[in-house]
Amino acid sequence: MFKSSNCDKEVRELSKQSYSKRQSKRQRRTKIIVYVMIILMLLSTFTYGLAAFAF
Repeated sequence: MFKSSNCDKEVRELSKQSYSKRQSKRQRRTKIIVYVMIILMLLSTFTYGLAAFAF
């Protein structure tokens, strides 16, 4: 009985690790999306400024 509870603890730790890894991957993806959106926003303001000089 003691061995099974020890095994349950290991399984719980492994599931927590896989969950935290999954969460960090999602956080990394959202961070990349935010950076891309900021870069696109800056580019659009830059091109709008160039268009204002053209006319």
